[in-house]
Amino acid sequence: MSQPSYECDLDRNAANFQPLTPLSFLERAAEVFPDRLAIVHGSLRRNYRDFHARSKKLASALVGRGIARGDTVAVMLANTPAMLECHYGVPMCGAVLNTLNTRLDAAAIAFMLDHGEAAMLVVDREFSGVVGEALKLAKNRPPVIDYDDPEYDGAGERIGEIEYEALLAEGDEGYRRAAPLDEWVSREATRSRSCSPIRLRCSNATMACRCPARCSIRSTPASTRRRSPSCSTMARRPCLSSTASLPTSLARR
Repeated sequence: MSQPSYECDLDRNAANFQPLTPLSFLERAAEVFPDRLAIVHGSLRRNYRDFHARSKKLASALVGRGIARGDTVAVMLANTPAMLECHYGVPMCGAVLNTLNTRLDAAAIAFMLDHGEAAMLVVDREFSGVVGEALKLAKNRPPVIDYDDPEYDGAGERIGEIEYEALLAEGDEGYRRAAPLDEWVSREATRSRSCSPIRLRCSNATMACRCPARCSIRSTPASTRRRSPSCSTMARRPCLSSTASLPTSLARR
């Protein structure tokens, strides 16, 4: 049977195909509305030009520290500017962002660090206690980057080897981001024995975990998650609800 004429010589190529990516949202905003307000966090005001530049510096700094395409960068952050920058900076270098749920205990976080094979971990000082315990339990102990939120004045200490702003200072604002190889972003993780009864969360992807015991662990993209209003900590520091909506307002409640 001959091939239909409409399918002849129409294989995917650079001229007719470009993988879609949320990174283009920020790039266009920085190009068309560079001075428009993008982030509000306490007294901080940041426009799209600076938001884009900082995200590129983060990507560049991660590459400089050995992060490569397909590596996992885990973050334990609240709804802060750093969380937004990670949602763009991490995929800009081709890495995978694993946003850890701040409600999990040390054992669950340790499991996620091992299961996700985190190559780097960014931690808000507020969550340094539980993350410190998790690192003691985990087999995988990635380098830790401290984030000290200026709007947070509670307990917590730095447990990393470098502070987030110092990491950004290592980056290049002129960094040319990596392009996605394809639009297929769903990922599946499997285990040969048993699974921990927790949810795995990865931005811009759905992760599933299945084992012979027929357990099934599923998650939704980070952009669809919200923190429970029943938890006082979560209500005070609401989770990132969307990084695709422009402009973005970050307000501590």
